[in-house]
Amino acid sequence: MVWPRYNNMMDKVSIIIVTYNAEKDLQSCLDSIRSQNYAPIEVIVADGASEDGTIDILKKNEDLINNWISEKDQGIYDAMNKALDLATGDWIYFLGADDTLLPGFSDMAKTLENKHTIYYGSIISKGVKCQSHISSYNQAKNGICHQSIFYPKRVFEKYRFDLEYKIAADRHLNMKCFADPEFSMKYLDYTIANFNHTGISSLKDDLLFEERKAQLIKKYHGYGPWLRFMFKKLKETLFHKNKNDK
Repeated sequence: MVWPRYNNMMDKVSIIIVTYNAEKDLQSCLDSIRSQNYAPIEVIVADGASEDGTIDILKKNEDLINNWISEKDQGIYDAMNKALDLATGDWIYFLGADDTLLPGFSDMAKTLENKHTIYYGSIISKGVKCQSHISSYNQAKNGICHQSIFYPKRVFEKYRFDLEYKIAADRHLNMKCFADPEFSMKYLDYTIANFNHTGISSLKDDLLFEERKAQLIKKYHGYGPWLRFMFKKLKETLFHKNKNDK
């Protein structure tokens, strides 16, 4: 079966996948894209010079994948920035090689309208539906799951991922977009992906981002969320101190 190419009547969605030695999960990820009923999809893969069977899987799925590269990179966000140079969609969506799309992805894609709105939905993690509308404070404190977000292409005409942040560059990007009057953020109640909670962003902290987090919250989200965040940190510090003193 030849994957149906997009038509000019509907917005095209570029799905970007970053891979490195992903042979265990990649085919399931690609199969979940094949199962979508939203036809104007473009698939871009940036591989970090995998040494397992990943390249064979990419070659086997070239009827689905519009463009792929395989070369050394400086980490996941460098690979994403490279993939963005190849993307031609009206909307950009990032999918982990160990994640899978659900039917809600297509349902949500059909509703996207405002090219200055960043839309986000819900995901499944550990078998449970996660994430609904997120307040400014919780966006600042916890961020939005990357696999739940459709970005208008204008975001990446204006910004790219900051490679200083090895694990949380997407959170940093979302903070900048939150503060940018050109963009708004809107939740839509669709469950669009199964999110694998064993990825690096779930298992490790970005130490530089955590070190700068308070100042980033103040810069991009304002004094209200910053004061609330600092008060919470103070309470946690006092709690741990009192617990250790007992």
